[in-house]
Amino acid sequence: MALPGPGWHLGPVLLALVALVLLGGCATGYLRSTSGPRQPVAEAAGGAGGFPGWEADTSLEGSPLAPPTCGDVAAPPGWPDLSSSDEELLAPMLSCSPAQFVEVQRGVDMPRLVETLEDWSAVRLGALGPVRDDAAYALNRKRASFLVEVTRERGPAEGEVFALFLLHSAFGDELKQVLLLLAGDKRLGETLGRMGAAREELKRRGLKLSDYEDRPERPLADGLRGAGSALVEVFTPHEARNARATKFSAQREQLPPPYQRALDEVERAERLRSFSPGNVALGSFDALTFGIPLGFYNLAAGTGHGLYSLSQGQYEQAARELTPVALLVAVYAGGKGVRSLSEARGATGSGTRGMRQLQGPEPRWRELKEVARQLEARLGMDGLRELARDIQASREAGRFVAVGGVDAALALREARGDVAKAQVWLSQAKPQRTGPTATRSGAGKNPGGVASLVDEQAGLTREVVEARLVQVELESPGPRLSRDVAVLEKQRPSRDAPLPGAQGHPLWSEYVAYYEKRVAELKQGKAAKGPLPWDAYERMRGWFARGLAFERLMVELLRADAALPRALRRFLGDFDRPRIETYVGVWKPESGLRFADVLVIEQQPPPPGRPPRVETFSFKSRNLSLLGEEALTAQMTADASEALGYYGETLDIRRPSLKPLLRESSKVPVQRVRLIYEGGALKPMKVDDLKAAMSGAQDKVKGVEVLFQ
Repeated sequence: MALPGPGWHLGPVLLALVALVLLGGCATGYLRSTSGPRQPVAEAAGGAGGFPGWEADTSLEGSPLAPPTCGDVAAPPGWPDLSSSDEELLAPMLSCSPAQFVEVQRGVDMPRLVETLEDWSAVRLGALGPVRDDAAYALNRKRASFLVEVTRERGPAEGEVFALFLLHSAFGDELKQVLLLLAGDKRLGETLGRMGAAREELKRRGLKLSDYEDRPERPLADGLRGAGSALVEVFTPHEARNARATKFSAQREQLPPPYQRALDEVERAERLRSFSPGNVALGSFDALTFGIPLGFYNLAAGTGHGLYSLSQGQYEQAARELTPVALLVAVYAGGKGVRSLSEARGATGSGTRGMRQLQGPEPRWRELKEVARQLEARLGMDGLRELARDIQASREAGRFVAVGGVDAALALREARGDVAKAQVWLSQAKPQRTGPTATRSGAGKNPGGVASLVDEQAGLTREVVEARLVQVELESPGPRLSRDVAVLEKQRPSRDAPLPGAQGHPLWSEYVAYYEKRVAELKQGKAAKGPLPWDAYERMRGWFARGLAFERLMVELLRADAALPRALRRFLGDFDRPRIETYVGVWKPESGLRFADVLVIEQQPPPPGRPPRVETFSFKSRNLSLLGEEALTAQMTADASEALGYYGETLDIRRPSLKPLLRESSKVPVQRVRLIYEGGALKPMKVDDLKAAMSGAQDKVKGVEVLFQ
């Protein structure tokens, strides 16, 4: 480290640093984990991370579940107890496939669980599969903190082995955030910047360190930090150094076998003094390790975590019999098939209900090979390789394939990695329910039509879907085709001759019908806008389908919330007996008939002369990730004004079944409107801009609360 400049007074600085060391402090950056004393999850339930108005422990994957079971490992009663050890917190999840890992996170306060874990334990957790969006930032901060710690304590050579495991087990969008965190704390150059193989791995994933430069030098702060770290090393007692060595040995044993062998190679080279930092002996990493073990941790951890894990023998067999990309895709897309094998086995011999098992790792290995074989037959090796890249690219893509299985994997490849578009393809490819619902909706007549979105059990009748689609199409921004009927008739699309890029697309027939209907409306003077061009219509339908999926997930969350005791509810704490109704027809003179996403009405009779409590929810799937503060505030303000205008103030509720609760008066005041945006990849990365925009929108539109998932 360079010596301080002429303006420094070294003596007082050193005294201050010695005091910090003796008090147990250290001059570090914001990457240092800040986990406080552990506490039971029940005590930690309120006020966890996120944004104003949104509370943690609200997974959008479903409602709270019984203690989870993965393989033959069941969570103990009361899990997760945040006062327990890291191993006790992780144990029920270490045997999970990525699909099961997604399920286990239901009803768990994941942000607090991640914050509770030590940095290395958080890295191991992240290697199991896609974490929930609300816990991703905390996980990435701990990943960055671990890279700093392991490089400082073990040096860049041994640290690179752990760094490669971290890089291989993280999704692309997560790695971007880790790099931003390291660069923002001026830690990138001293960690990954000194690791040649790690830089190559990042480059292979489309990430160049030159695009993430360390922030400028801050002489005073950085000097204090460097001097503080040096003094900590000087004053660290012998017992603490031994504890570090013990911790490192434990971490080493928790790595998959190829990484352990790589550490052996590095240590051997260091002993021979022929090792240069940044030049990891690549031969010690077999082809299986490089860029592959997303969610592969459970396959390589041995049988100690349960029969659901593959033994080291199967891990080695994987390297011989499957290419790395085939194995990665099979691990994600094969989740449902593997799960069905375990469910067929029933309960364990101990009599514990719900405990599932496989009689050994071989059935699972056969299942993974079969999934890989089927996908390779469908996509070819090049397609399989592209699919692996699609899965690795984002946490959202990984979750989509893990939950949806082979069908979702094929849809993701068909959509060239675009998850929103893949959701549309998947929803159109799925057979509709058999029985009365399918008959009424006309499902099966046109798999690419509106009928594919009808879900009467969720309140999405054909009437509702068509009315909402009309509104979304009318409000869709961007250029349109001409309003001149003669021009449109000359350019009329044909079902038998799709445009380039629309061949075989299930929406093409729907688009042709939409185009013809719009031409007829223009002839009759019933339409004010020309039709959307094909590519714009396809995008609009993709977002429409994604929005409906988000609404269904939020409804599940609200129903789970309503089932809780009032004091434990996140959203419906102002109700005694909330009744949740979806897609309720509401009418206002200025906006006409609309369908509220969710209307909640109090079933407990109100005092005489007072109306029942009514609240409404509006859900939005909108890509806000690229907007700055000013544009973000404008968009949120517009959405909040729309939500208030359509679903706030006084509503005329048109659903007859609700009239008894309304005391036969259909017009009721709405106490609160909540506008909830889908988060994840759609959410702006700059938290300060997001907070300012949310606050600004709520100040401008009184009566609307703006939230993110």
